Amino acid sequence: QLQASGGGLVQAGDSMRLSCAVSGRTFSNLALGWFRQAPGKEREFVAAISRSGGGTSYADSAKGRFTISRDNAKNTVYLQMNSLKPEDTAAYYCAAGASLLSNPQQWYYWGQGTLVTVSS
Repeated sequence: QLQASGGGLVQAGDSMRLSCAVSGRTFSNLALGWFRQAPGKEREFVAAISRSGGGTSYADSAKGRFTISRDNAKNTVYLQMNSLKPEDTAAYYCAAGASLLSNPQQWYYWGQGTLVTVSS
């Protein structure tokens, strides 16, 4: 089970940190990632981190602004989002899978979304 939290309403330029707590199984041997889905759009890849935390991957839209990290002792993955823009508004989902692939269909487990709204 994956439980995302930390969403809310912020202004453009603000920062926000999302958290995703995993439970029910050991996720330390799985990659963890964040995806987002805006109204009327397909779910898109945001960032992913390898099981050790040593490898990361980012969508171009996230590079330089977002940072993904994980704490295997706490079974939690984080997404630090800085310099938020209105176009970052979406429901953000955490996921667990075998690799850092950007295709949502290749991820095994999903949490519920947490809504992030960035006002201009």
